[in-house]
Amino acid sequence: MAQRLSKVNVGIVGYGPAFGMGKHHADFINSNTGMKVVAVCDTDAGRLAAAQEELQGVATYESMSAMLEDEQINLVIIITPHNTHAKLAVEALNAGRNVIVEKPMCTSAAEARRMLEAASANDRMLSVFHNRRWDGDFLTIKQIIARGLLGEVFEVEAYMGNWTPPRTWWRDDKKISGGAFFDWGAHILDWTLRIVDRPIIDVTGFFHKRVWFDKTNEDQVRAIIRFEDNVQADVTISSIARISRPKWRILGDRGTLEGQWSGDTIKVATEVDGLPVSMDVPILPAAREEYYKNIAAHLRKGAELICRPDESALTICVMDAAERSAKTGKAQKLNL
Repeated sequence: MAQRLSKVNVGIVGYGPAFGMGKHHADFINSNTGMKVVAVCDTDAGRLAAAQEELQGVATYESMSAMLEDEQINLVIIITPHNTHAKLAVEALNAGRNVIVEKPMCTSAAEARRMLEAASANDRMLSVFHNRRWDGDFLTIKQIIARGLLGEVFEVEAYMGNWTPPRTWWRDDKKISGGAFFDWGAHILDWTLRIVDRPIIDVTGFFHKRVWFDKTNEDQVRAIIRFEDNVQADVTISSIARISRPKWRILGDRGTLEGQWSGDTIKVATEVDGLPVSMDVPILPAAREEYYKNIAAHLRKGAELICRPDESALTICVMDAAERSAKTGKAQKLNL
């Protein structure tokens, strides 16, 4: 990004009630010096009224194009259904605004490429809200690996599964959501690709539709990612698992770790001075506020952007390759 900003004036697109995400973003933003939410856009008059009540003095708009006429806005946050992310992001970037989109970045590799091209052509920041890179268990896992307790990591298993009927809303409509990988899978794949920082050879996917036929999202999706140097990752998201598995199982040539979805420790088996050792490592506190701290530092002071758009595009390309593989029955290269 060429120009540093003295003040970051934020416009939020989408103030829907689900999980209170609009207010969630606004609170993080307004807690940072030099950042302020000055405008909210939503097609629902009731949600605009809620924004005015929760964010005193905020301007409201019924369309993003109208909001973009306000020249003071230099950062746009997109919190809308997944299949709208790319179109809105490209429009805002072409209007000269910096852009953050909620995860997932978009719903296809082609959309990800268009978003990267628009950011580059307009010399503006593009980032995806991967604030869960600061989840406590993920921070702890990175620390365990950095301290050499596992040695060289060669296999990562990440899992989320239970027996859960899909919810009745757009997140379970594949045309809108992108599919089962595009919700929590966006976080889990992002974590996995931060743990294994190697070039990807190919992806093998297995997609299942076996139980919840009233919804169009898949019931279970799985991606096996093959990296260079004989390293692999196995990521599964399931809504048809009556018995679950650990969230994390990571193998290295010196040790292994296992992490659950609940609990306050990570189990590690390793060796110290040639002797086998097992330990329960306390999970570090979460620090999700660091996402917007980094955005403020990047836009105002030129700090390095932590959640880069090319990393998020890679996550989308893995999802894309997994689905192509599931359809063809063959491992697929990434469409970067």
